[in-house]
Amino acid sequence: MYRNGLLAGVMVLSAILGGCATRMKMPFENDSDPWSEKSKPVFLMTFNIKNSYRTSFQPTLLVANIEKQGAKASEDRLNFTMDEKAREETDDATKGNSYLLRFELEPGSYEIRGFTSMARGFPVIGSFFTPLHAPLEAKAPGIYYLGQVNATVRERKDNEFKAGPSVPLIDQAVVGASGGTFDVEVVDAYTKDENRFRTKFPALKSVPITKAVLPAFDRAKAQAWWEAN
Repeated sequence: MYRNGLLAGVMVLSAILGGCATRMKMPFENDSDPWSEKSKPVFLMTFNIKNSYRTSFQPTLLVANIEKQGAKASEDRLNFTMDEKAREETDDATKGNSYLLRFELEPGSYEIRGFTSMARGFPVIGSFFTPLHAPLEAKAPGIYYLGQVNATVRERKDNEFKAGPSVPLIDQAVVGASGGTFDVEVVDAYTKDENRFRTKFPALKSVPITKAVLPAFDRAKAQAWWEAN
């Protein structure tokens, strides 16, 4: 039974990573990656995720899901995959994991749909989806700070949106994805985050970073999207 659940989980995660979207690399993965005033707009964000419901299964972020406005095809759905530069994961179940995210985008209108994560502990593997549904406009070249997103899994009440898919049934229940929901907040942590990005990414050491913090998380919008999908 657990083996079947594990295989189903792997299939779900494989579809998330490469099925219906275009896989994207984040900029500045290598210290030699350049940036100039003629480069495409780059957006910075910190993302913290913690499971306070089933603390033994802390999610690790796989992709940030961004869509072009009116997305219809896979090329309109962009999966920015994590790299070693992004990860600030810990083994402390009380703290969760933290990530430094970077998105380089062509000019246009987008929506940060959310974040797909995985939690595992043999023989269980489960997936989470943190909703955000935040509008994003990519216009002039530059480096822009979108804020810090804090996502915490807690026990779900009534018909609140789930923290992940319902299947595979056992795995998703064990990790707390189907029985949990997310509390999400967007905060302005510019002073702290600016230093983190400049320290870790040499290309950002001396370039201006413009504050463009996203609007507050709209839980009603996330609930409506979940119910429709």
